[in-house]
Amino acid sequence: MLKALFLTMLTLALVKSQDTEETITYTQCTDGYEWDPVRQQCKDIDECDIVPDACKGGMKCVNHYGGYLCLPKTAQIIVNNEQPQQETQPAEGTSGATTGVVAASSMATSGVLPGGGFVASAAAVAGPEMQTGRNNFVIRRNPADPQRIPSNPSHRIQCAAGYEQSEHNVCQDIDECTAGTHNCRADQVCINLRGSFACQCPPGYQKRGEQCVDIDECTIPPYCHQRCVNTPGSFYCQCSPGFQLAANNYTCVDINECDASNQCAQQCYNILGSFICQCNQGYELSSDRLNCEDIDECRTSSYLCQYQCVNEPGKFSCMCPQGYQVVRSRTCQDINECETTNECREDEMCWNYHGGFRCYPRNPCQDPYILTPENRCVCPVSNAMCRELPQSIVYKYMSIRSDRSVPSDIFQIQATTVYANTINTFRIKSGNENGEFYLRQTSPVSAMLVLVKSLSGPREHIVDLEMLTVSSIGTFRTSSVLRLTIIVGPFSF
Repeated sequence: MLKALFLTMLTLALVKSQDTEETITYTQCTDGYEWDPVRQQCKDIDECDIVPDACKGGMKCVNHYGGYLCLPKTAQIIVNNEQPQQETQPAEGTSGATTGVVAASSMATSGVLPGGGFVASAAAVAGPEMQTGRNNFVIRRNPADPQRIPSNPSHRIQCAAGYEQSEHNVCQDIDECTAGTHNCRADQVCINLRGSFACQCPPGYQKRGEQCVDIDECTIPPYCHQRCVNTPGSFYCQCSPGFQLAANNYTCVDINECDASNQCAQQCYNILGSFICQCNQGYELSSDRLNCEDIDECRTSSYLCQYQCVNEPGKFSCMCPQGYQVVRSRTCQDINECETTNECREDEMCWNYHGGFRCYPRNPCQDPYILTPENRCVCPVSNAMCRELPQSIVYKYMSIRSDRSVPSDIFQIQATTVYANTINTFRIKSGNENGEFYLRQTSPVSAMLVLVKSLSGPREHIVDLEMLTVSSIGTFRTSSVLRLTIIVGPFSF
């Protein structure tokens, strides 16, 4: 505080000693000022900016021409561009004033800074007359003082460069930017300063020589998160596809395309910066990687179904021919119609085969044969017609699949009655005109029917297998026939 008062007294003393009508060029400045080589004049030093902790005890620092003031934080600094206000008496508790000293107060308003329009709180000002120095600080003794210099336009005062006399006979700053007296280039911005002006480049430009050139902000921090686009005087950030700018217009955040605009036909999975589409089972991605196309499983393999494959949207199913049913989704199993429903009569028996059924007479015996309890057709010895006929005929039925692999044993014939001192021989008596079968004797009383040619169905074969029995001394000879009905199914299953 004492330093500020001392600088103020020193400034006032200098002002009082100068002739207001005389222009003096300074190359050295008093304390509180420094020489400005550009303006060729002394300029005030802002002690509040350069002096650490300029004010103690909770006081606030207010820069003043040639010094600074330490005022209570409750003190008011009023901007006033009108005529100077009348001073008031010092408020209670304020410091008194001595000659040439402005005492600060938080209540009164007295000190006037016409050049800048500052009215600082002050108690009283001592001095016989008004003085105007280079800092344009006006000091009055008393508003009612008869020796006060009147506001007379005819009274000319000498103002420093960049200032002009106002209607109140004080020096005020000339706004060269508003007046148009500056010499800034068209690509520059005029900034008014106290007593002068400055030419600056617009924001986003820098001075290079005499011209303002654009600053490429994309080459200096802060860098954009992904991509930077320079524009005249500015820049903006861009994001890569799949990202969008955050609220700070700098960071790029991932776009969840699955939530924002799901383009996938079925399943969407978001990934960083993009997304991928997937299809449900039975479908595959089309060439656009968005839509799904049905997979024709039936064309990919011929072994999916045992009989027929039927393609469906997203899946396939297997079908079986009439007489069969689908088991385990893919294979065909014969339906035993004889156990379910059939159209056989009471005097008929039902015989199931692969893919269907047939009805055969329950009594297949034809005259002169008669049916015995053993389901054999026997020709009585007492009947003269039976002398040249087989003694007995047994009817048997069997079914095989179409295109069965060959050679294949398919049926065994065996003697039911064995006579002593006899020899048995076996042969195919009829039904093998195309040579599809071969009868191989496996023992003295049995033989095996062998399929040697593949058969395709549906087809029915009736084969008579004969067993000849002859006594070892040649006194006895008889034969028996097994009439085998072979039904070949229409399919290989």
